[in-house]
Amino acid sequence: MLRYIGRRILMMIPVLLGVSFIIFTIMEFTPGDPAMLMLGENATASEVNELREEMGLNENFLVRYYKYIKDAVKGDFGISYRNKVSVSKEITSRLNNTLKLTTLGVLISVVIGVPVGIISAVKQYSIIDYTSLITALILTSLPAFFVGLMLILLFSLHLNWLPPTGADSWKNFVMPAITLAAASMATLIRMTRSTMLEVIRQDYIRTARAKGATENRVIYKHALRNALLPVVTLIGLNFGTQLGGAIVTETVFTMPGLGSLMIAAVRTKDTPIVMAAVITIAVIAGFINLFVDILYTFIDPRLKSDLVKN
Repeated sequence: MLRYIGRRILMMIPVLLGVSFIIFTIMEFTPGDPAMLMLGENATASEVNELREEMGLNENFLVRYYKYIKDAVKGDFGISYRNKVSVSKEITSRLNNTLKLTTLGVLISVVIGVPVGIISAVKQYSIIDYTSLITALILTSLPAFFVGLMLILLFSLHLNWLPPTGADSWKNFVMPAITLAAASMATLIRMTRSTMLEVIRQDYIRTARAKGATENRVIYKHALRNALLPVVTLIGLNFGTQLGGAIVTETVFTMPGLGSLMIAAVRTKDTPIVMAAVITIAVIAGFINLFVDILYTFIDPRLKSDLVKN
């Protein structure tokens, strides 16, 4: 198992290098000059060139990328172009809010999506089943910014129950978490329903019922455990998706997180901030996928022997 974990961690290295190179290239060739954006339109050509030389922007593209990776390996992600603050401090100060928001969003989607999917499968073609499918379809169709704005209008402006912006208390995370969880919850409902329907039609489920096992035992002991693997995979993917989707949600609710930080950095071509934020998200997503693979062995012990062999 330890050898498998070590190999998976090593496999993350080329992935992170690929992600960093793509983002660095995109930031390099998008229109705009960071030095010009920092100095303003009234700056002279000599002032702009002097600042570019100071920031190292006049060096070759590949040379700058090599230097960035060399420093990043040491834990130095550079200085923000925009506010001259250490990038590591900027990321650390914002990461906590994004992780809280994403974790809460995943929990909401799992707590609601998985049970509703199970009930929908057990009560197939019932009113509950049709209602859950229609609800899932609606939630999938609605964009995150629309859901967020509707929640602000209802719970902040009309009912005055929750604050519309900020991250000062747990109340600030309720509406953003629901917004973030809406689409993934709908996907979980449909995935859980389809996998449960597939499993409860298997021969061993009929055998369990023929032996006199109670319906609850058949559903939760035999069927659910075998249906969980694709559901757990989807939950892990949703965590990574919601980390990226937090960009829109944090912008709507003016929440100081990685998403809003990246939006501001992209507008000013603040490459060090964008690079560090994307790499951070990629690392977290990689470890979440590794955790999901390890979790497989607890759901289905047969997979543990395969991991040990590998």
